[in-house]
Amino acid sequence: MPDLSDQPAHAPYDALLLLSFGGPEGPEDVVPFLENVTRGRGIPRERLQEVGQHYFLFGGVSPINEQNRELLGALQQDFSTHGMDLPVYWGNRNWAPYLTDTLRRIVADGHRRVLTLATSAYASYSGCRQYRENIADALAALQAEGLPLPRVDKLRHYFNHPGFVQPMVDATLAALEQLPKDVRDGAHLAFTTHSIPTAAADTSGPAPAHGDGGAYVAEHLDVARTIVRAVREETGVERPWQLVYQSRSGAPHIPWLEPDICDHLESLHGAGAPAVVMVPIGFVSDHMEVKYDLDTEATAKAAELGLPVARAATVGADARFAAAVRELVLERAATERGERPERCALGALGPSHDVCPVGCCPARAPRPAAAGADSPYA
Repeated sequence: MPDLSDQPAHAPYDALLLLSFGGPEGPEDVVPFLENVTRGRGIPRERLQEVGQHYFLFGGVSPINEQNRELLGALQQDFSTHGMDLPVYWGNRNWAPYLTDTLRRIVADGHRRVLTLATSAYASYSGCRQYRENIADALAALQAEGLPLPRVDKLRHYFNHPGFVQPMVDATLAALEQLPKDVRDGAHLAFTTHSIPTAAADTSGPAPAHGDGGAYVAEHLDVARTIVRAVREETGVERPWQLVYQSRSGAPHIPWLEPDICDHLESLHGAGAPAVVMVPIGFVSDHMEVKYDLDTEATAKAAELGLPVARAATVGADARFAAAVRELVLERAATERGERPERCALGALGPSHDVCPVGCCPARAPRPAAAGADSPYA
């Protein structure tokens, strides 16, 4: 093992990759972007035009790219403030800047040990394994071009890190303040996340976590309980709450996680709930699925019902989240050096694994995945 005694605290890593989903930045980008997202599924262009209406309502621009630029700036600022000279790069799975292009630039800049921050906090195929598959695809492209291959690792799931949870606690409290005083204390909390097929949920996380809902549901429930406790301590009010889902996109005959947020609002209204706060714990930033599915669709449903609602903000580029990323980088770097760093986590589940084990969030079809125990690029 090389002597790292004179190396920076982030050694052996020499670059951080912010890896996200990507989104269109103009009307002409919408259909090509959706073609990237759905490649290989044989979805007609006409259908993509229909799906794209969500984006066209916002001028054909997804908020996610600008939000990633803000997060990139927040990370760079935090690193600089704390004397951590670690360059941060940004790449997307489905739109520019593309992951493969970003890895080419990382290699051209001379970096060979890359740590990845994915903008997905929880264990699931689409939230973890698919990112790892995309990294493997990008590395294969670099290999075919004869370029040096960096080693690419991935930060652990950060769903229960204090720097991710505490901003959501504060956002929930702020959303409660938006409600009329006469309904505030009776408001229910609806914790929302992306619905996924139940089969994918059941096999999310390491194999021992597989079962009803798998790690995906268990992790979200743990975060929700943590926020509920913190809000109760702050307000002195015990609030009813439930984990609900949004943004379903699959075929009707395939079971997906339920209930949907709009159905849940109808149920709460029918049961006499005076108000609801929607808390999007499953999302890192206020991207399209938050802006449309919650701020547009669910809010319209609540208005139709006459049910007062407020929506809590996502973490976004909160300085506490940027600090959490720095802590996670230093934690993983220390672990790679053979040390035993403190691993921060709230709730009952404890800190997640550093390296995804074999059988973790298995693929729909066998495909190579980097940054895991089964990586061909270790």
